Amino acid sequence: MLTPRDRFIRALERRPPSGRVPHFELVFFLTMEAFGKVHPSHRNYHQWDQMRPEEQQLHREDMAHLYIATAERFGHSAIFLHPNPGTEEETLRLIDLVREKSGDRFFLMLHGDATYGVPSGRDMSAFAYRLADEPEKLKSDASARVARALERGERLRDHGGLDGFALCSDYCFNDGPFLSPNQFGEFVTPYLDRLVRGYRALGFHVIKHTDGNIMPIIDQLVACNPHALHSLDPQGGVDLAEVKRRWGDRVCLIGNVSCGALDTGTDEEVVESVRYALRHGMPGGGYIFSTSNCIYTGMRLSRYELMLDVWRREGNYPAA
Repeated sequence: MLTPRDRFIRALERRPPSGRVPHFELVFFLTMEAFGKVHPSHRNYHQWDQMRPEEQQLHREDMAHLYIATAERFGHSAIFLHPNPGTEEETLRLIDLVREKSGDRFFLMLHGDATYGVPSGRDMSAFAYRLADEPEKLKSDASARVARALERGERLRDHGGLDGFALCSDYCFNDGPFLSPNQFGEFVTPYLDRLVRGYRALGFHVIKHTDGNIMPIIDQLVACNPHALHSLDPQGGVDLAEVKRRWGDRVCLIGNVSCGALDTGTDEEVVESVRYALRHGMPGGGYIFSTSNCIYTGMRLSRYELMLDVWRREGNYPAA
């Protein structure tokens, strides 16, 4: 019998589908509403180094239980881990704990991007100046970032337990990419290509995440050969049906129930967005069901549960 992890990998590799289409969310932040616990990435660990080892271990155990409980309750096939701050050893401990408690039921991933995304408002002007004033230094830095990421990937591969990476540098706004397609091809694509090839060579699966309107650069993203693209943002004008028709034979698609509909739309609009995603994403496989971003703080849990109700009823492939 296939595990959720098995079905997730089959979808990533665009192998023939069976059963219910796999589902996951890059992050599920509503853990307080669902379980009465603060999400790990929202916890304040300024006093981490002051904790006794026993107290630190209690925090790790609680995090692992919460990740697994979320996956089990909401039917996630994969878990995106947010390790405690600090050393790489903390990351390894969390991977080991989740594996120990869940076995091989779930696909485990970490953030693993090293490419330039949209700079913060504080850094945007400086980055723009560097594009013009020191392009070769910017490229040299990009290459070094990728090399460090792949060195970390080797250590994680040797340790075991991790299945892949979500590359979470965002490249786009709702009206288009931060860099022009030509600039993107110069300052991002070669390094994204090297990063994906390196992770694949290490045996990892790779999901490329970016919000916004990716259409001007989607050819470049697909050419870098990630296993999947996430999140195909409808609020950025990305139509899952078009992406499936044009690139669905080359890359797994993950998305793209509208977070806008989930947050501020009607129940009917949520249901229609879910049905649109399933109707256009599922044919032929190579599809993983999710929102167009994540289940973020402030969203109503009842809306996410409505989305899942439709998925459970209608997200099933015919029996072979």
